[in-house]
Amino acid sequence: MSSEALLLDNCGVLDVRTGAVASGSAVRLEGGRIELVGAVGEVSADGARRIDLAGATMLPGLINCHVHFGLVLPGTAGDELRGESESALALRMAANARAALRCGITTVRLVGERPYADLALRSSIARGETEGPRILTAGPLIVCTGGHGWDIPGSVEADGADGLRQAARAQLKHGVDWIKIAISGGIAGQNEAIGDAQLTRDELAAAVETAHAWGKQVTAHAGPAEAIRTAVECGIDCIEHGYFLTRDVCDLMAEQGTWLVPTVNVSRAVAFYEKIGAPPWLVKKALESGRLHFAALQHAIAAGVSIALGTDMLPDEPFDGTTVTVRELEFYVDAGMSPAEAVRSGTLRAAELLGLAGEIGVVEPGYAADLIAVAGNPAHDISALRELRLVVAGGRVVG
Repeated sequence: MSSEALLLDNCGVLDVRTGAVASGSAVRLEGGRIELVGAVGEVSADGARRIDLAGATMLPGLINCHVHFGLVLPGTAGDELRGESESALALRMAANARAALRCGITTVRLVGERPYADLALRSSIARGETEGPRILTAGPLIVCTGGHGWDIPGSVEADGADGLRQAARAQLKHGVDWIKIAISGGIAGQNEAIGDAQLTRDELAAAVETAHAWGKQVTAHAGPAEAIRTAVECGIDCIEHGYFLTRDVCDLMAEQGTWLVPTVNVSRAVAFYEKIGAPPWLVKKALESGRLHFAALQHAIAAGVSIALGTDMLPDEPFDGTTVTVRELEFYVDAGMSPAEAVRSGTLRAAELLGLAGEIGVVEPGYAADLIAVAGNPAHDISALRELRLVVAGGRVVG
């Protein structure tokens, strides 16, 4: 879908690399790309619709690397979705995608959906038929028999090295962007502990080798430090959650270049669990893991692990007076990141994780015109992201 030329005038442009803001700036967008960035009055408005941003700060659209648009969790809200038809699921996922975009999330990585509604949604958004963020997706979650998420509709159970290879290839033939495996227990599994290791070294290695042979990366739902150590030694590309990471394993991750998507909000989301009517066992597991989960994030930051933003909740979910996406970034600052580093984790660094550096994640000519405007400078005060003024995706104003 084509987009009109836009002049976003009278704004500050945040350089996410340095945290500096160039005030008195203008940004011209055309053909879904950033055409020019310069001083007010120096960027041509010829043929463009002008939007006066009244001094708001312009930065790249946020990138959320752990999303489930078809999310179904244990509890009363999830019970209402059991037996959901494919048509109803598609409509729900499309609505969730639209809501995510309108709260400033211009790219997402889906990490576990029913087959293959995510691929259809990815294509529909890319064609301009459906309003939503750019999507990269891992397709259905791969687990061992009875492993974490086995009861999520669409999850694939596989055992042994050959079983993991076959399951990965079955995903890859459909065109997924990533492979996601569960290597330990988790919060939402009633008959498991977060600390349970669920895949053998041979199984891990088989999944990683298979995906890498196809030029794809692998991420893992993971809790216990030793299971994560084994995954890192097997060449895993990314860890989701990392609930019980220790400093020595974080040091290994930093050395090997293994990414972390912390989703630290899930172990402190009291109001969310009340809202969905989560069962007591789930709430207990989530909140009891909170101290170690936060410590794991602190270890990762101190060790220099590459960290990308992810929530494991719908990106627009309300949380402490803002969205869970913004609150997640605030938690990163609480754990030791600078505000500028937190902004990078949701922009430039997330783009690097997704293999999209050079395409998204900064405000520079030639990059995709995926932008947000906020009050204040989030590289100085991350909570400035709470005051969203404008959302542009592919050069089109959407919010």
